[in-house]
Amino acid sequence: MALANPVDNQSNNVLKCPSPASMDLTPRKCKTNVRKFQSEEDVAKALAKYVADLSEKYIREKGYFSVVLSGGTLIHTLRKLVECPYKGSVDWSKWLIFWVDERVVPLNSPDSNYKLAYDGFLSKVPISPCHIYAINDKLSPKAAADNYEARLKNLVNKETIPVSDASGFPKFDLMLLGIGPDGHVASLFPTRLQRFEKKRWVSFITDSPKPPPERITFTFPVINSASEIAMVVTGAELADAVKITLGGVLPTGLTPLPCMEVSPEEELTWFLDKDAASKL
Repeated sequence: MALANPVDNQSNNVLKCPSPASMDLTPRKCKTNVRKFQSEEDVAKALAKYVADLSEKYIREKGYFSVVLSGGTLIHTLRKLVECPYKGSVDWSKWLIFWVDERVVPLNSPDSNYKLAYDGFLSKVPISPCHIYAINDKLSPKAAADNYEARLKNLVNKETIPVSDASGFPKFDLMLLGIGPDGHVASLFPTRLQRFEKKRWVSFITDSPKPPPERITFTFPVINSASEIAMVVTGAELADAVKITLGGVLPTGLTPLPCMEVSPEEELTWFLDKDAASKL
């Protein structure tokens, strides 16, 4: 079924959803590892080791580690990474930081994913400010998305970020993602056209169903070009979305969840606490 082109009409269109059966959103198969823990505290401990191990691996292999952050509870769950032994053992000077999505608000706003990450993580480790790629918060949503995409293309042209041989989109080492109760990932929502974007690297939205309404977001081709993705999901309110995504059975009449489309090039690792995994 042909859908409206989200490049031409991406700012504030609510999708008139086709029937779920007619939507071919099946991602390519990737290696998937589902890790379940008794508590969010256990998730935080395991996540810190996972990230530190990948940091060592990629820095050893290529000299740097590109990490894409998200908002929500992720930053809190990363708290063990800024404690011993990782705070002193990780080579923070080789990290490059990006955001999978961002609210188009001032960087010092309580709604800013940058501020969330700075207060809870970035201010506590010695990552160079020139390695932290926040959005330009003085621009409109469309201009901010265009600017962020242009900056990514500049990094690709300088060979700071490689391009995926499979997709032709930028290939980040690790994306740290969460999901919403509606199954959204980044700012790709079930009933918004941005989830279908196939050409842009960075899209924008002005009517997000979750406030604040104005945001920019990586598109699925960029997300799925990552080497590794960690889906960090804690809390009972996310149990239904986890069950649908990992169980692979979509309830009749429900629009496919965006998080069902996440499929990196190497490995997808789910970090679930007992509550999030309670319906599996």
